[in-house]
Amino acid sequence: MKPLGRQPLSMPLGEALAKRRSIRSFLPRPLTNDELGALLWAAQGITDSTLGLRVTPSSGAAYPNTIYAFTAEGVFRYDPAAHALEKLADDDRRPLVAAACHGQRFIATAPLVAAIAGEHKPITPDFDDRSTLYMILEAGHAAQNFLLAAAALNLGAVPIGAFSDETLTQNLGLGGAQTPMYILCAGAIG
Repeated sequence: MKPLGRQPLSMPLGEALAKRRSIRSFLPRPLTNDELGALLWAAQGITDSTLGLRVTPSSGAAYPNTIYAFTAEGVFRYDPAAHALEKLADDDRRPLVAAACHGQRFIATAPLVAAIAGEHKPITPDFDDRSTLYMILEAGHAAQNFLLAAAALNLGAVPIGAFSDETLTQNLGLGGAQTPMYILCAGAIG
């Protein structure tokens, strides 16, 4: 596991909301450990370790989503409880993600490409028929937090929903257990 730091998000919320833009051009430098940690924490970080609560709401506190990070160093799974990255692959798969995103070339060199994938599982018997909807809503909550954190860190970021589920699933090695729902790219801007 690779422990992550966490740069403080001190920008007022109103300023981050006004500053958020979809940015597709990034400087070639990698994100710092603190920047990476702040972005992933904003999307899925733990806010109450006793109850296991996170920064994003989740129906029944099921948290069915996982965030995968693609960088030049490989593919990682974010572990919110440890605030760390688990390495899944050593190779740079960002070009494969770009291909799965219908050839959006900037993805191949974005310092961070994050994929939110959800596991289809009943949350509780009361929510069974709405579990997929709640999983999608939670991905949206996580993505918005990520984008606002990027703005607060003076980083550029963009959400991407146009991709081939099948190709991305193969690139992530998800099999049929999880479905990719959203891609988020981030990096330093000039």
